Amino acid sequence: MFDFFRRHTRVLQFLLLLLIVPSFVVFGIQGYDKFSEGKDEVAKVDGQAITRGEWDQAHRNQIERLRTQMPNVDVKLLDTPEVRQRVLDDLIRQRVLFAASRDLHLVPTDERLKRLFETDPQFANFRNADGTVRKELLAAQGMNSQQFAARLSQDMALNQVLAGVAGTALAPNAVARAAVDAFYQRRDVRVQTFAAKDYLAKVQASDADLQAYHDDPAHAARLLSPESVSFEYLVLDLPTVARGISVPEDDLRKYYTENATRYEQPQERRARHILIKAEAGASADAKAKAKARAEALLADVRKNPAGFADIARASSEDPGSAKQGGDLDWFGRGAMVKAFEDVAFALKKGEISGVVESDFGFHILQLEDLRGGDKRSFESVKSEIEAEVRKSLAQKRYAEVAEQFSNLVEQEDTLQPVADKLKLTVQRAERFTRAFKSEAGSVLANPKVVEAAFLTDNLRNKRKALAVEIGPNQLMSLRITEHLPARKQALAEVREQVKAAVLQAKAAKAARDEGAARLAQWKTQPAAAGTLPAAVTLSRVKTQDLPRAVVEAVLKAKADALPAWVGVDLGDEGYAVAVIEKVLPADLADTGSLDKAREQYTQLWSQAESEAYYAALRKRYKAVVLDSAKRSSAEEPAASAVPAK
Repeated sequence: MFDFFRRHTRVLQFLLLLLIVPSFVVFGIQGYDKFSEGKDEVAKVDGQAITRGEWDQAHRNQIERLRTQMPNVDVKLLDTPEVRQRVLDDLIRQRVLFAASRDLHLVPTDERLKRLFETDPQFANFRNADGTVRKELLAAQGMNSQQFAARLSQDMALNQVLAGVAGTALAPNAVARAAVDAFYQRRDVRVQTFAAKDYLAKVQASDADLQAYHDDPAHAARLLSPESVSFEYLVLDLPTVARGISVPEDDLRKYYTENATRYEQPQERRARHILIKAEAGASADAKAKAKARAEALLADVRKNPAGFADIARASSEDPGSAKQGGDLDWFGRGAMVKAFEDVAFALKKGEISGVVESDFGFHILQLEDLRGGDKRSFESVKSEIEAEVRKSLAQKRYAEVAEQFSNLVEQEDTLQPVADKLKLTVQRAERFTRAFKSEAGSVLANPKVVEAAFLTDNLRNKRKALAVEIGPNQLMSLRITEHLPARKQALAEVREQVKAAVLQAKAAKAARDEGAARLAQWKTQPAAAGTLPAAVTLSRVKTQDLPRAVVEAVLKAKADALPAWVGVDLGDEGYAVAVIEKVLPADLADTGSLDKAREQYTQLWSQAESEAYYAALRKRYKAVVLDSAKRSSAEEPAASAVPAK
């Protein structure tokens, strides 16, 4: 059929022309616009639409920016309804500020833009030494100088809309001090905790209690067995491909010959030397004197070779080796200056050199010993060579085998024929869940395996199998053999879990009941509260290891009349009773410094005023999110709209 289309392209084009042109005659181009008008709108600001295409593009741009900043981020975390909603909110905010900057005539002048570009540190990378724009950097971002200036102008205009409000927020000392003091206020408090764990031994759970807990819809989510799948799978990777490659011995010997130097043990030498210093920049006369002295010492050592070490101790000017009789220990090629090395590796054991000149002066060498230089036999390195050659061939062959693997797993109904053909092993995973824990290094610990195992297509069509790249040079294919959806487990399956939950709930209730009773008693009979623990001073900074719920309840409680009593429900953990005995002002040690705290308060106040002003602008410019924004694909939007959040 496809061959027919390819052979008759012109005929088909003519038929399409006959169908399309009359419809334009009947409806006109504007008719087509009306058919599609509004279908792609997701929000409106100042009567102007934000389309789904703009929304999608902004979302893609956001993902790309974050991937550039965090290369290892999981893209799925960025492709969620919450992230998409934030992107739409940002688009709406940009449109609102743009409309306000237009009406307020906040477009900056060219002189101000130029001054901003030349002085703002954030543009340092975009400036040449002479202050001009680095066009190559702009080109890398798909912009020219004019586009960059336009974007800078727009950003500056948008920032000015809220800057006038944010920059004028006032925080008088008295107001700031009062706010800081209220937040960092301290209170002396005595706290008695009634812990649920202390009541566990006092409560019991009947069969009726267990059944009631199991049947309560509020607990259904806790009693679900996780969704699981069982599957068979194949893994194709470089080691697997390498195992299927055989290398003739002749090829191994050829590799050994061509890389002979790799199997030679580097030769090392041990020598003594006498140095008479003559720096590279010394005068000719100084060098001549140094050389004459070296030649005199050479004559001495030639007369008495066995006394080389003694002569070196007495006469060598090398501070590092003179005390050791000139001994330089073992060294290989590249460790010494070239002139010295060439002579050292040319001497025979026990032989004394002539006078050797280097950048350090004049040397006399005596070769003490030598080692290495042997070549490892073919037999000793055969397995090593074979592994290297196999790996190299496997890397070249992997792409071909991977393509064959991908094609075969799609064509076959089971994985066994693929395993037989490619000499792989079919492996199995039973009751695999999304939270499956596996040994480190196992492919089952790979997040991409979890993703593939629970793909809707794989679950729907259990005979289907696809190749999934789970790592560099590593493919996997799995076929679902059993899928068990999440289900509420029978009471018999979760009896111990239910029993523990019921006992915990009853113990917490017993703790609350006793705590509430004690609170009522101590309020009316303060003398009976003498057993309460000693008072501690707590604040939002210094919580004295008390539960956060207790700290917040104590600091929020009215303290007009002291002592003030507070009861705090700690949920499954029990109950707490607190009595506030004294209210203390903020400690500057907690705030860091009053100036710093005042600065933070000013920033928060500025942010609050800016958001309030933005909310007013949003209302003025009638920013709304259409119902179509809530749908997964573009549909005809409903007549109603909800205010932009």
